[in-house]
Amino acid sequence: MTEKREYRTEELAAQAGITVRTLRFYRERKLLAPPRREGRIAWYDDHHLARLRTISALLERGHTLTGIAELADALDQGSDVAELIGVGGPTEEEPVRLTPEELAARFEGQVTPENLAAALDLGYLGTDGDEIVHISRRLLDVSSALVAEGIPLADVLAAGVRVREHADALAGLFTDLILRHAAEKDLPRLRPLARSVVEAELSLALDRRLRRETPAQET
Repeated sequence: MTEKREYRTEELAAQAGITVRTLRFYRERKLLAPPRREGRIAWYDDHHLARLRTISALLERGHTLTGIAELADALDQGSDVAELIGVGGPTEEEPVRLTPEELAARFEGQVTPENLAAALDLGYLGTDGDEIVHISRRLLDVSSALVAEGIPLADVLAAGVRVREHADALAGLFTDLILRHAAEKDLPRLRPLARSVVEAELSLALDRRLRRETPAQET
């Protein structure tokens, strides 16, 4: 087990590559959690250091201190990783751990307090100490790819809300079908069949939509 390290004010500032004056300014702006007090000595730990490094990285990416404070507040109010992924339930999705600056790099210029709050509300994101946890590598990769294609992250998240509604309905349909003819214990074993049906039907639906949107070339 790694021993918890603590720093005095001057040591923390040096580790973070900032001045003591800047550190105190961040603390006054409530960008840092209060330090542990021992008499007149303030003791900081690695969580404070991680937050300072995140602030520096986000400032380099063009975020304002006000925006960083709002992002930090949204994250602090978000669900923790235990709520996000649950305990003991079956899943085919791989969670991804990210630092706040890595998330900002994934969605250049679009990690706003509003978008972060939407992702937290959807259950895409949770927190684990100083890290952010995305519930699904596949969803993270697809969202990143759509944003890279020029689609605003806000629109991607709004579409995610609608997709979630349809996915919940499909999951309910499949569950009801299985439970009418099999036992509840068979659900985990048969879930790949449900995914295959949905993937095939979505593929066929996209074919139909593309045919309507792309009229045949005249010969």
